[in-house]
Amino acid sequence: MKRVDDFRLRLGNKEYVPIMIGGMGVDISTSELALEAARLGGIGHISDAMVPDVSDRKFDTTFVKDKTKLYKFNINNMDKSVVQFDLDRLAEATRLHVGATMEAKKGDGLIFVNCMEKLTMNAPKETLRTRLASALDAGIDGITLSAGLHLGSFELIKDHARFRDAKLGIIVSSVRALQLFLRKVSKLNRKPDYVIVEGPLAGGHLGFGMDWAEYDLHTIMDEIHAFLRAEELDIPLIAAGGVFTGSDAVSFLEKGAGGVQVATRFTVTHECGLPDSVKQEYFKASEEDIIVNGVSPTGYPMRMLKNTPAIGSGIRPGCESYGYLLDATGNCAYINSYNREVLAHPGEKNVVVTDKTCLCTHMRNFNCWTCGSTTYRLKDTTHKLADGSYQILSAEHVFKDYQFSVNNEIALPPKEELALA
Repeated sequence: MKRVDDFRLRLGNKEYVPIMIGGMGVDISTSELALEAARLGGIGHISDAMVPDVSDRKFDTTFVKDKTKLYKFNINNMDKSVVQFDLDRLAEATRLHVGATMEAKKGDGLIFVNCMEKLTMNAPKETLRTRLASALDAGIDGITLSAGLHLGSFELIKDHARFRDAKLGIIVSSVRALQLFLRKVSKLNRKPDYVIVEGPLAGGHLGFGMDWAEYDLHTIMDEIHAFLRAEELDIPLIAAGGVFTGSDAVSFLEKGAGGVQVATRFTVTHECGLPDSVKQEYFKASEEDIIVNGVSPTGYPMRMLKNTPAIGSGIRPGCESYGYLLDATGNCAYINSYNREVLAHPGEKNVVVTDKTCLCTHMRNFNCWTCGSTTYRLKDTTHKLADGSYQILSAEHVFKDYQFSVNNEIALPPKEELALA
């Protein structure tokens, strides 16, 4: 019976434990979580979602406060097109977050940054170039391109000194998406170093429509493997979405995957950035509590807990402070929905918006409880304590359980009872 530890992920001329922790924003995949993955010989992600806010929390900078002050005059205006990001300050925030993480790195693994194309920030090309380049400047080991096709992303950094040195990969959910990306970057003579194939059971935003249940990760992996063989391309594939046990991982590794990306089981670790109260919500969730809806203003379906506070919230758009999903015209689907409800209910202090949510504000406040399809199984990975809560795990415990478990078994941690008051 094989274990994950019987395999290795080869990137360039080095090998790694084939476990990659996904990049969950906003700062859910913390530096501490990524550092543990790297220390243990695998790959960890941090996210560059709303990185100025992350910088303010970690380094006492004032990026959000200063931006809010600058655009305070526009807070009550329905038109947000005037709100712009200072690219120099965006670069500074990225370098602070990435640089501090890389300086703390130990072990033989790698740390990547997850970079979402859908963070359009009222200047899609300019802000994306800044985020990519400043992460490379700060010494990140690699960049995973996510939440979009990224057809122009390699072009944005082709002249960077580390364009061919850093590991660059992309998340896709179909062979067609990968074909489009490879065709677009072919003129640069720079293939991706890895491809993460994310199936329909993943957490958060999905690369599928509301027909996501008709798809299967194993089938998609087989199709992409066949395509790469036909094209004689040697690019490691990373299977992602619904990989809950080491045995789940082995089922992909035995079929030729280079590694697996996992996230759900790490949401309930000490190193994860979610508040402990939210981790308990994840533990308590039943299978029926996990839904896929269309409330994200990105246009992608999103998997979350049905009791997430963000659903139905009519909070005023906080674009003057955040505004990460503003498109090139300064618009956002949530703003449209919010303005519609305000106009439909004149004089009402609080409005209810059911079709979209203010993703920036709610993700920033950990009130958008996105989750994987297997979240309801988290309670089986730990102990229920005397007070009814569930014992939070260490990232090392979860990582090693993936690495060494067999027969779909899950190793429980040593039980820690709460100290009596």
